[in-house]
Amino acid sequence: MSAASQVGSLGTETYELPAVLPVGTVQQVLAALADPVRLEMVRRMSETNEPVACGLLYEDISKSTASHHFKVLREAGITERVVISGQTHQLLRRDELEKALPGVVSAVVSAADGQ
Repeated sequence: MSAASQVGSLGTETYELPAVLPVGTVQQVLAALADPVRLEMVRRMSETNEPVACGLLYEDISKSTASHHFKVLREAGITERVVISGQTHQLLRRDELEKALPGVVSAVVSAADGQ
């Protein structure tokens, strides 16, 4: 089983979880965080080390718009989608981000907290 994907089984069915994308370049990560909605989503996720239910990460936007923002964050390697009891959650990839881009995301989130 590779780090990029995991295989599991449920009863007699076998399934493969989606591969987690690598952390993007500093330009890709900063571009994803440049949007105020996505920055607020990441700020909320940074308050915990646990997956956060998607609905708790946004207000005043439609579900389809939120899905787009989650996709941008995933493609930049900032977040990972986790399904818990049938409900989709988002998880900030804090350790991977710090390893790939030391201090970048934490500095941006800290600056957002100060606003």
